Amino acid sequence: MNQAPLLVELFTEELPPKSLKLLGEQFSKKLFERLITNGLVKSGTSYRSFATPRRLAVYIEAVLPKAADQLVQEKLLPVSIGLDPQGNPTAPLLKKLQALGMKDVPVEQLERSGTGKNEVLSLQIQKIGLDLQSGLQDALDFVIQQLPIAKTMHYQLNVGTPEEVNVQFVRPAHSLIALYDALIIPVHFLGLTAGNTTQGHRFLSPGMITIDHAKNYETILLTQGKVLANFDDRLQSIDRQLQMAAGAYQVLKPQSLLEEVTALVEWPVVYTCHFEEAFLEVPQECLILTMQTNQKYFALTRPDGQLMNQFCIVSNIETTSPAAIIAGNERVIRPRLSDARFFFTQDRKRRLSDRIPDLSKVVYHNLLGTQLDRSNRIAQIAEQISNAISKSKNESNAAQVSALCERAALLIKTDLLTDMVGEFPELQGIMGGYYAKHDGENPEVIAACSEHYLPRFSGDTLPKTRVGLTLALADKLETLVGIWGIGLQPTGEKDPFALRRHALGIIRLLIENQLAISIQDLLDMTRQAFTSEKVLSCPNWHLLTQFINDRLRSYLKEQNNVIFKPEEIEAVLSQQNGFLYQLPLKLLAVRTFGELPQAASLANANKRISNILKKNVAALPPLNHKLLHQKAEQELFQSMQTLAPQIASAHQTENFKGSLILLASMSDLVSNFFEEVMVMDPNLELQQNRLALLKDLHQSMSMVADLSQLAQ
Repeated sequence: MNQAPLLVELFTEELPPKSLKLLGEQFSKKLFERLITNGLVKSGTSYRSFATPRRLAVYIEAVLPKAADQLVQEKLLPVSIGLDPQGNPTAPLLKKLQALGMKDVPVEQLERSGTGKNEVLSLQIQKIGLDLQSGLQDALDFVIQQLPIAKTMHYQLNVGTPEEVNVQFVRPAHSLIALYDALIIPVHFLGLTAGNTTQGHRFLSPGMITIDHAKNYETILLTQGKVLANFDDRLQSIDRQLQMAAGAYQVLKPQSLLEEVTALVEWPVVYTCHFEEAFLEVPQECLILTMQTNQKYFALTRPDGQLMNQFCIVSNIETTSPAAIIAGNERVIRPRLSDARFFFTQDRKRRLSDRIPDLSKVVYHNLLGTQLDRSNRIAQIAEQISNAISKSKNESNAAQVSALCERAALLIKTDLLTDMVGEFPELQGIMGGYYAKHDGENPEVIAACSEHYLPRFSGDTLPKTRVGLTLALADKLETLVGIWGIGLQPTGEKDPFALRRHALGIIRLLIENQLAISIQDLLDMTRQAFTSEKVLSCPNWHLLTQFINDRLRSYLKEQNNVIFKPEEIEAVLSQQNGFLYQLPLKLLAVRTFGELPQAASLANANKRISNILKKNVAALPPLNHKLLHQKAEQELFQSMQTLAPQIASAHQTENFKGSLILLASMSDLVSNFFEEVMVMDPNLELQQNRLALLKDLHQSMSMVADLSQLAQ
């Protein structure tokens, strides 16, 4: 059967720019997949998606005019319902057959499958394939239910006529195209009947445009309509033009901004504009955010990252005389930059330290108090963390650092009260750093104002200063424990307080800074900073540790360009009796151990020992070497006497690979022991002594990881 291209276009009012890309992708994908389901398109056929501010469209390369007929096995009824005791058809069966248009089929032609009560009657029938009009109509009706539309508009078509209809869609729709080759398929969608006309660019095209053939759609829109219809092509065009306009400078083009601007234009043209150099006195983060957020402009910087007083705009109009467009955009940005300069000037008139009492007027959470309460908790947690870090690193200036941490803890949230952060919440922390510097605060306190938010996302940088590191840990721990304590744990995909991100941030801060602080100690000291009875009496603290371990598993999957197996990760997490920063080292050690020829034997032996000890949990007397009578147990004991101190020493110095390699040297002795010695000897004294020997061996074998997790 011959195939031909199919074009479907829906022309609308301006669609929401932030969701246009997804709308276009889903409109094309869902329509294409439904046509495959309806048998009109073969899997693997190519299709092309289009999405502009005023249209959603899809072009499918090869579509059948009619789906092939198919033989299908139609289940009817259970035998107990479809047939009476004499084997004659019952009324329900006759009704079912009549509904299928098969009322004259004799019972003998019905097939039986299953047994007993599960035996059913079925019939093989010829299913007539859908023609293109029916299949496309079904696909359109299906797509309207599948599109990711947050809010719909209600409007009427053909108002005041007998054909008046109420419609719901993301934006009012004006026309529909459904072309199969050059043939119009008369389907209906959103109160519209398909034709072959559309509109091009609002200003640069002549008006209505006729699409004579499905395959000519993109070319006609480009040449006659001045519309670059494919979303990705339009984005790439903007990207290229921005690079050309920037020249030797760098253009700041976040992907989200690129996509939003792409969704605003049909025929993108980039122009370069300027603003007064005097505005560069304002922190460049403020100016950049103003340009990107308020005006959808692209800022330019020097190669060293210093902001220029130039920016690029993406216009929807191409002209050889863009002076009016450039002047208009320069005029529009000036008040925005003036506002930023005003906020910056006003904010600096009041010191951050003078704003501390005002934090008591800002509620953090009704169950956790105000931002001032929170700052005091962070200060208490930070002091303890700082002391723990100083102790582990033998720092001589512990008191001084602790005092700086306390000072920073009281200041880091005060920029939330400034006008600039009120206007641009994304600048919290950044503006705190600028204002703290203006106030003459210590450089470490200044850095902590912004660094305590780090890492903000996966792969983000970590704090570079000691105080910033301490405050970053304290802030994330306070949030994690407090929100968890009042019962607002993440559920499913919902995580409104970003506890998963906070947990992962804590893990990264501890591991990548090699901090010798126990995660459990951190959780305990954080919990002590709260006075809320609800937090203190939370029944789910054990689940918080599991929650953090889940983030640990994700983090540990790849370390030092090595991808670790789940069993390797579980082996080290099962023996998490040290510091988190040791886990990547232990993983590498386990990987090295697993490559040794003795690994499998020792892992299986460790599992066997674990099972034996679990069944004999009673307190055991100390090992008595005088009761070791058999050669195999004596040799194992003597080897342990020599190697156990060496294994412990290697573990103490974090030579985890060396510890496991030493352990591997006992493999043959362990195997001989199990082959020649009866552990559960009838003589209770010998039995308990051998169990004590295995207990000591198990302790040495499990220092780095639970090797039984590696057993096959």
